Amino acid sequence: MQSAPQPAYSIAALELLNDVLAQVDGDHGSDEFYSRLAEAVCRLAQMRRAVIFRYDDARRRVHAAGAHGIGLDRLTSGEITVESAPVARQALTEDRVIEVLGDHGHQISDDFAELVGDHPVVYVPIVAAGRWLGVIIAEPEHGSAPLDERHRDLLWILGKTLALASTSRIATTVGERARELEERIDFARGIHEGVVQRLFGVSLVLSSEQPLTAEARARCAREVGAALSELRSALQRPLGRSSAPTGTTLRAELDRLCAEHADLGLIVEGPIVDVPATLEPLAQSVLTEAVRNARKHSDARRIVVRTHTREGTLVVEIENDGVPLERAGSTGVGLRLAALEALQSGGLVEFGERAPGTWVVRLVVPLPGGNGTS
Repeated sequence: MQSAPQPAYSIAALELLNDVLAQVDGDHGSDEFYSRLAEAVCRLAQMRRAVIFRYDDARRRVHAAGAHGIGLDRLTSGEITVESAPVARQALTEDRVIEVLGDHGHQISDDFAELVGDHPVVYVPIVAAGRWLGVIIAEPEHGSAPLDERHRDLLWILGKTLALASTSRIATTVGERARELEERIDFARGIHEGVVQRLFGVSLVLSSEQPLTAEARARCAREVGAALSELRSALQRPLGRSSAPTGTTLRAELDRLCAEHADLGLIVEGPIVDVPATLEPLAQSVLTEAVRNARKHSDARRIVVRTHTREGTLVVEIENDGVPLERAGSTGVGLRLAALEALQSGGLVEFGERAPGTWVVRLVVPLPGGNGTS
């Protein structure tokens, strides 16, 4: 484990990163958040360029969350894991900064080997309370001497500070989801105490064997009218949380999934349409969940993805084979949540067996402005 850094370096790192965090608006995406942190690391530690890799719970994979000195678009096509980067695993396991000099050779995924070349590379663990959150992979300025103890101390505390920033961001997200859950509970309670109780009262009156008086009919009409009004108001509220921005596109996600799930025979049939930015998170959420379910709940040997626009709507369809008989008529929570997300955009998600052994997930959602072509 890295030795405790000197106080002066700890204070400097905390002050700089505090300035960076203060400049990042909460509405900005995670790419900008982590890229600013990568820039801060380069400035303070005199690095030429740096990439922050972190584990994404939503995507269930490690990805390049931010970078400085190199474009993130060069890092999205490859995949890195602790198995494909054993030095990163060692840095995380031992919780210490490791420098690999270029003439010693780099043990890293082939997807990123050309970006590393024969330059020295520094691995900085981002660890909090034993939890592996990510790794900073940085390249020192050309001609720099190997890291001394002072620079190792500085980089180690930067990794700890980034862990704090990351966990704070995660805690904020958890808090937001807790508030959303509370809102949904309030929504259900409001429906139960308002609409349900009104309709229950009307049902009691209508189930009576006594003839309805004019006053009773008028009261029933008022109660039903009030219940409809409350339902209209309730349906204008969000039905569930929206997918968070992913920083990528449906086209890029399809390329990644085709490479990652080659054993499933994932193919794209026909052209891939351009998805409006506002619908990208939803489309990717449905796609990812459909592929995940195909792997988890079937013996799929072929997955076909189709996308097109028709009459002002976007259609994304995912079809897979290998569905066991016992799954017919059942589905998981993920697709139900995706269906709620689609409703907020005025769309719907359909899923079920199209033919024996074949499962289809279909997203249909209006395009902004309603401009769609076949």
